[in-house]
Amino acid sequence: MFIDEAKIRVKAGDGGNGCVAFRREKFVPRGGPSGGDGGRGGDVVMESSEQHNTLVHFRFNPEYRAERGRHGEGSNRTGREGESIVLKVPVGTILYDDVTGERVHDFRGPDERVVIARGGRGGRGNQNFATPTHQAPRECEPGRPGEERAYRLELKLLADVGLVGYPNVGKSTLISRISAARPKIADYPFTTLEPNLGVVVIGKADDPKGFSFVLADIPGLIEGAHHGAGLGTQFLRHIERTRLLVHLVDVSDASGRPDPIQDFEVILNELKSFGAGLENKPMLVAASKLDIANKQKLAKLERFCTRKRLKLYEISAVTGKGIEDLRHAMGERVKRLRERATEMDEQKSAGRVEEYELVPDSSSSTRKRRSRNAPSG
Repeated sequence: MFIDEAKIRVKAGDGGNGCVAFRREKFVPRGGPSGGDGGRGGDVVMESSEQHNTLVHFRFNPEYRAERGRHGEGSNRTGREGESIVLKVPVGTILYDDVTGERVHDFRGPDERVVIARGGRGGRGNQNFATPTHQAPRECEPGRPGEERAYRLELKLLADVGLVGYPNVGKSTLISRISAARPKIADYPFTTLEPNLGVVVIGKADDPKGFSFVLADIPGLIEGAHHGAGLGTQFLRHIERTRLLVHLVDVSDASGRPDPIQDFEVILNELKSFGAGLENKPMLVAASKLDIANKQKLAKLERFCTRKRLKLYEISAVTGKGIEDLRHAMGERVKRLRERATEMDEQKSAGRVEEYELVPDSSSSTRKRRSRNAPSG
């Protein structure tokens, strides 16, 4: 079962209470206070893990509580600290405060750890209140309560390429041909009811120039999906982080839709209506089902892509025609986008991202390029 949203409540452990005790031993008159401090309560920690790929374990067990600290004891013995609990989440999970809606943390990599509820501090025993004028204190502190929070978890799959298109255009067949993923494939719409991930390898294992990228098959969209039609847009969040989109357009007569250009524009409008800038992502267009293609539909789509300056790849996932060209095109585009993202990160970290500013001149305001770390004035 694929679950990509969940709400949980967590309670950190309370601190143990301080102790009121006095040292009473033979041959030790007036031993004084000996009450120990309470132990600290356990924390609730969240950690990203590559061993998990869904939030289903939170859907049916939404409440978690860490152990409280043990109370202090006599002879100045401090109570044992409560054990913390660690909650595992998939990489790509975003943690939100369910009350304020604030984003707490984005788990973008494996083994990231965040304390989401801190345990309470243990109370002080009466030994801490002894003074020269108050040598037999009978007061102590109770333990502090641990934090209690409500969170919302949202999973966004980390993929380099996202496949989009109408239902039954061949997305699942394509991902099964170019990766080891084996999604359900059938000749009826909405066969895919949850996103599928596949790893596409470019080059051989011993090739130093070889690399791989992750491909996501997103369940099919239809017109009106942003209003809840079909499967709605509940899975579009999984392509927010993709670097590249591959739009599959059915050019056969099997779909029953006469205009491939209208199909393309409908899906593009649904991406735009989602409101996350998906329509502005780099895109490749693929004409699918070439083995049973309608030549008039294919020619119409070719003219449309020429006007829009979009590269069109003609493929047949059944016969394999054009699959390798599309696979290498995706790999080359992903490689360039990764290099570009790395360069931008390096520029940001060095503080040398160039930007345009209006710098006053003696004659007029001229537009000059200046680095962010350049001295002003």
